This record gives sequence, structure tokens and C-alpha cells, in this order.
Amino acid sequence: MSGFEREGGELLCDGVPLAKIAREIGTPVYIYSRAAIEESFRRFDEAFAPVPHLICYAMKANGNLSIVKLLAGLGAGADVVSGGELRAALEAGIPAERIVFSGVGKTDREILFALDVGILAFNAESEREVEKIDEAAATVGRPPRVALRVNPDIDSGSHPYVVTGRKHNKFGMDPSEARTIFREADRFEHVVLTGVQAHIGSQILDAAPLAETARALAALSAELIAGGARLETIDLGGGVGVAETEEASLSPAAYAAAVLPALAGLSLRVLIEPGRAIVARAGALVTRVLYVKETASKNFVVADAAMNDLLRPALYSADHPIEPVVRRGETFTADVVGPVCETGDFFVRDGAIDRPEEGDLLAIRNAGAYGFAMSSNYNFRPRSAEVLVESGSFRVIRRRETYEDLLRLERE
Repeated sequence: MSGFEREGGELLCDGVPLAKIAREIGTPVYIYSRAAIEESFRRFDEAFAPVPHLICYAMKANGNLSIVKLLAGLGAGADVVSGGELRAALEAGIPAERIVFSGVGKTDREILFALDVGILAFNAESEREVEKIDEAAATVGRPPRVALRVNPDIDSGSHPYVVTGRKHNKFGMDPSEARTIFREADRFEHVVLTGVQAHIGSQILDAAPLAETARALAALSAELIAGGARLETIDLGGGVGVAETEEASLSPAAYAAAVLPALAGLSLRVLIEPGRAIVARAGALVTRVLYVKETASKNFVVADAAMNDLLRPALYSADHPIEPVVRRGETFTADVVGPVCETGDFFVRDGAIDRPEEGDLLAIRNAGAYGFAMSSNYNFRPRSAEVLVESGSFRVIRRRETYEDLLRLERE
């Protein structure tokens, strides 16, 4: 596996010392392995090779243009959830005919933009959304493809904030509503209903709910086809999770083995929408220790990265392995925290870590997804730089923000 490994006690990314990158670029800094991203994509592509398929990379995981561009070169499509992500996907070279537009609240402007560029399909989440797309398409002159996102009421087993496939969630429609829309398809004069889709949540490590979802979608598709629907695609969504170790994660091969048997006999193009599973393990957030604060009841390692740089631990209580860039040997129990004025500004609580010295570097692992993408300027903090390691060297793919950047849009 490409990516991060140790050599002589020092952490490297594809042969490049993280300390060298931090010294030249500064901290905090996101560091990504191009080789690891490409390897992860190819594993999905190979796993689904037995069927006609398209891997629509979920842009929300990490929308850096350089990363999306390299995925575009491998043949990836994109799953976008906003007009901004659609613009970024096109800018990075993903053809419109390989882009699906998901999301429960598409604006009129976003719908018109997607119609204008000619995307592969909308994933519509309600009858009203189909009506709005139909109304907008009347002004364009060519009927767009629309797939219906159904909510199968299947528990993904993940954190409540990232469960999307239960009946009380805002996403998708009841399968009975989808049947009615297909049955009354003639009343939508300017769209073509071409598929069904489901996405039941994120960070799924057990293949069972994904297989159950595939069976539900396959049964619905077969029923619709028998009723006269001219389906082209079946979209299984995303959600494949990433555990602390690769061995504990759900592999693309295991995922495909769980879902493909349910699709046997359906002559449909299979779409999947992985994001985290492609980029998470390929990225690390490197931060510098400002100092160690030891109290009578607790030890704190105060770093220069904060919750505005990586929100997931505060938002989801997400686990990210933290390790020193250079090993020291002695361990102790501590919270690793940032400078932001919130008690929720932490990366780990009561973790067993190498006791660092002031100025040491720490690598927060598995941060390639929903790291920089969810970062902010809270506490008026400039967002970090992003670096891509490739072919034994590295380059900055997003420069560090400056205070001038933060002030520019507010000056009169």
C-alpha cells in the first residue's frame, strides 16, 4: 500500500519526510499521497470490473482541484451536491456526462446550471424536486435524466449524524412514492426517469447493510422494468468506511462481493459514489506542538492545528490515529488539543501517545477526507496549506491563507 510509512523512526509519505515538508511549507499542513489515492481508486475500479460501471467520486470528501484532476485522469466521474462542486468538477476535467447531482436542496440556479452543462443525471429526492427539474428543463430544450433517490429505511450502523437511510432522515423518498412517480411518468414532459439510487449513510464498516440496500434497489428496479420503465442505471451510493487500520476497513473487493450478487440479471449500468474510501487514508494533517501543559489531573499537548482545521473529532467524536513524525519512545496519557477557545477543540482525549517536546511534529492520520473540506476560519484563523506528494517530490496544491485573504472580502 502506498502512502505513509516509517523509515528509521521517521514518518515518510511515499519516501518524502513529513518533517521536510513541514519545514518548507509550515504547519498546520495537509499532506496527501498521490499514489495512495490512485491505488484506492483502481481497487474500486477493479472490484466492479465484472459489470458496466462508473465510479462517481464524492466531491464533498475532498474537493481540491489537483486531487479531482488526477481522479478524472483515471476515468472517475463525480457525485456533486452543490453548484460549487459541479463547477469544481468541470474545472478539474471531469466531463459533464460523468457527473451526477445529489442533494436534498438544489436551488433553481443550480438546476439550471446542471441542465446547461448536460450532466449525466440528477438524483432527485422528492416529487417536488422532479417537478422543479421538469419545469426548468422546459426552457432548455433537451430532457435530462433523473434518477429517484429512495430511502429504504435501512440502518447503516454508523454515527447518527451520518445515517441517511432511515425513514426519519431528510434524504430520499419512500419506495412507494418512487413507484407512483414512475407510474405517472408521462406527466413529466421534459425529463426522462432513468434510474434509482440510495445512499444510507457514511463510515459503514459492515457490508451487510450495503448488501441489503443493493437487494432492495435491485428488487425495485426489476419491478419498475416489469412495469415498463426504461431504466439505465442503478446507483448504490457511497458510504464505505475507513477504520483506524486498513485491515479493519471495508475493502472495495469485499464491498463488491457483497453487493454485486444482488444485481445479477439486471442489464443496468452500476454507479457507486465513494469519497472517503478513496482519499481518507491517503492524507494526514501535520501539526507542531506548541507546548505540553501538565496539571494535577490531566496532561494536554497543545498543537498549532485546531478544530477549525479538522472538525471531525469535535463534530462526530471521530477517531484519528495520532503519531509523532519522529519517534521518541516514552509514552504518556494526554489530550491533544488546539488553540481555539472551545472545550470541543480536541483531536484525542486521554490517548496514549509519545511524550513530545515543544516544537515536535505530530501527524493526524486518515485525514484526507472531510478534513480540509470542512475547515473554516473560526477564531479568524487562516486555513492551512495542502500538499501533494508524487514521484518522490511534493508540491503545494493550495497555498496557506493569509490574514490579507481573510480581510479582503470585508474591506469597504
